[in-house]
Amino acid sequence: MTPAYLISSPLGDIALRVEDDFLTGLFFVGQKYFPECSLMPVRKDAPPLVLLARQQVDEFFAGGRCVFTLPIALRGTPFQRRVWKALSAIPYGSVISYSDVAKDVGLSADHARAVGSAVGRNPVSVIVPCHRVVATSGSLTGYAGGIDRKAALLGLESRSAPSPLFSLQ
Repeated sequence: MTPAYLISSPLGDIALRVEDDFLTGLFFVGQKYFPECSLMPVRKDAPPLVLLARQQVDEFFAGGRCVFTLPIALRGTPFQRRVWKALSAIPYGSVISYSDVAKDVGLSADHARAVGSAVGRNPVSVIVPCHRVVATSGSLTGYAGGIDRKAALLGLESRSAPSPLFSLQ
């Protein structure tokens, strides 16, 4: 069973998974698709990447970090990785629709459901900002960590984002 390091956040406990010097997981504990892992506390002798990830996550929640600079390895299907790469390009404080993500990966807007499925399987939540994807109407739909967390993450970014606060692209 893969170990994961437990950190706290204002939105609940987070599990960090590190493999081969890459962050391969950032999950809210108990979220949908939470992987099977053994949770352990972060100690001073934790891998340096775990300590750096905890620092950057803390800075994000404090409103002082808009961009993460962590080495990540996204493990999924080629389609999922294309979607996750597109998510990584969504600017802090912005939102985009599932159909627009479909277009960004070279598909028609009719593929929004397939995109939504890939978005929901994002293994590195917050850092790969799946919370920035909304319905075409602008409503908050789908988030493996829960709609309340999605709203809180968007609210956090709107308070510390440069103007305009949100742009539906």
